[in-house]
Amino acid sequence: MIRALSAALLLASPTVASAQAVDQAPAAQPAAPDVTALEPQLTSIFDAWMKQSHVPGLVYGVVKDGRLVIVRGLGVQDVATKQPVTADSLFRIASMSKAFTAMAILKLRDEDRLSLSAPAERYVPEMRGWSYPSADSRRIRVEDLLHHTAGFVEDNPWGDRQQPLSEPAFTAMLKAGVPFAQAPGQRMEYSNFGYATLGRIVSNVSGQRYQDYIRREIMAPLGMTVTGYDVLNGPQERRALGYRWQDDAWVREPDMADGAFGAMGGVQTTANDYWRWVSFLLSAWPARDGADAGPVKRATVREIVEGSNFVSTVERPSASGQMCRVATAYAMGWSVVNDCDVGRIVTHSGGYPGYGSIVMMLPDAGVGVFAFANRTYAGPSRPAAQALHALRQAGLADERPVPVSADLARAYDLARTVWKSGDPARAPLANNVLLDRDLKRRRTDIADLKRKVGACRTDAPITAISAMEGHFTWTCASGNVAGRVQRAPTPALSLQVLSFTAANP
Repeated sequence: MIRALSAALLLASPTVASAQAVDQAPAAQPAAPDVTALEPQLTSIFDAWMKQSHVPGLVYGVVKDGRLVIVRGLGVQDVATKQPVTADSLFRIASMSKAFTAMAILKLRDEDRLSLSAPAERYVPEMRGWSYPSADSRRIRVEDLLHHTAGFVEDNPWGDRQQPLSEPAFTAMLKAGVPFAQAPGQRMEYSNFGYATLGRIVSNVSGQRYQDYIRREIMAPLGMTVTGYDVLNGPQERRALGYRWQDDAWVREPDMADGAFGAMGGVQTTANDYWRWVSFLLSAWPARDGADAGPVKRATVREIVEGSNFVSTVERPSASGQMCRVATAYAMGWSVVNDCDVGRIVTHSGGYPGYGSIVMMLPDAGVGVFAFANRTYAGPSRPAAQALHALRQAGLADERPVPVSADLARAYDLARTVWKSGDPARAPLANNVLLDRDLKRRRTDIADLKRKVGACRTDAPITAISAMEGHFTWTCASGNVAGRVQRAPTPALSLQVLSFTAANP
């Protein structure tokens, strides 16, 4: 019965966000006309996962170049009434809430109201009497809480159920102190308690409840008008109710009220609101000139990928499904993963009684995918990764090319001059070049390579690695030439690398 209903809803649900929602996108750019052509494939991926995972309802969205280009509701938000999921259905997104808490901390840092390297007890006095695991343990820093390196034990089973804890009860918990799994700064261990403590820091430093500060300073400026923390005082008819799968049936999970632990997992939002957050984050890339509209500086947003240097490697399916050993690190409210298929992914999942969620962003491509589900701990990570891979395969999530700077273009022109003349001395060489290989041998190298490959076309563009380095390939009569130029770190243009090598056709 539910399978048939879900299929019917799949056909009836809107594919693309309303014109009003799309037109209000910050820094909106025209959507690629072929993005929506991929919608049936993506919907099939999420629909198959939803049915296999016994999820009553799900909504997913694709953000590209500042627009919500695809949004789709599947299944139901209420098993009893069969009310369908839409882009306006309200889902709790669990630990994806941590990104808002981390951004609030960074915003307060920007305002010189706190320091990331300061002891957390400077802002939470209840922590001053804590007993640490060793005499030489350093005091927990604010940045330790951001990176989950404060020494607390991983607390997902316990932390999720602390959501409704009152502020006075949390104060008493802080005063009592907590046992440590290890000394601070030793390794990353995920802590909901740590992010609840960050929420207390936001409250103490800002003079407002952290919920109010985040809504006023971050969510409201982005136009996230229905996103918040108090799930019991909002539009109940739009809530996606939470369920767990038990004894081959959906069982309603009890609602948890807003409380002190909401900083780690209490946000409730809709697809039509959440995409604005994703769009804002992606808009920080690439670094550039121009107005910084906020509500947080672009340079600050780009800090969310800066990990704690406790990098782990895991064997896991890549975006295409192939097994791959990947490196991952926890940054500031986000995990950063180097995927074998799509490159750097900035991501966070959410798991909660009644809910599961995921967001995956490719900041270097300006593309993000997110999904919310209303079944306990049913995070749609696998279909989101498959969706990203499908977008990349279709050429809709390629990384933006690095622009060729004026000096790099000059360096490339110098490489052409050197090749044509056969004399590296025709270029301004840094002092290392002739020490690494003398001028006579370099001239001989070029002459030998020219005889081997024959006449070359040198009009191919250079591919920039950065503003100071690039590589190129020339097609020649009897093969190819691969070249590389790299400026030295000096104000006047000089080349520390100027190379030509034979390459396969």
